[in-house]
Amino acid sequence: MSPQEFAKTVAQMSDKEVSEVMRGEHRGAILDAVFARFPELFRPDKAKGTSGTVQFRITGGPDEQPHDTYEIVVGDGTCTVSPEPGSDYDASLMMGPPEFVKMATGRGNPTMLVMRGKIKVKGDIALAAKFPSLFDIPKA
Repeated sequence: MSPQEFAKTVAQMSDKEVSEVMRGEHRGAILDAVFARFPELFRPDKAKGTSGTVQFRITGGPDEQPHDTYEIVVGDGTCTVSPEPGSDYDASLMMGPPEFVKMATGRGNPTMLVMRGKIKVKGDIALAAKFPSLFDIPKA
């Protein structure tokens, strides 16, 4: 499924439906697929002078694994992703599945989601604020 197709599909889902799907058996495959696209969507021209490690903690998982953490490292015009984060990061973003999907599909304004308490930020707030602009996020 292309990023645009994914964005269209989830645009038709309610927050409750997104949460239910993300508690199910396809959660890992969905998260892996979304995070695998970050390097493809990366805009090195927008990232000049920007480097850092941002961890995403997606809550709302099944009881045996209530959250998943992925790490995105930007630096020297490159972007890499790891589903096994290290202990050091510059910024950490914690959010539920609906907020993650909104951010990953351009349906939600990350700044507003932070202001409303839907996304929790630790660490370098300036890096966290700039981070979405470093990617060409597909929209439905």
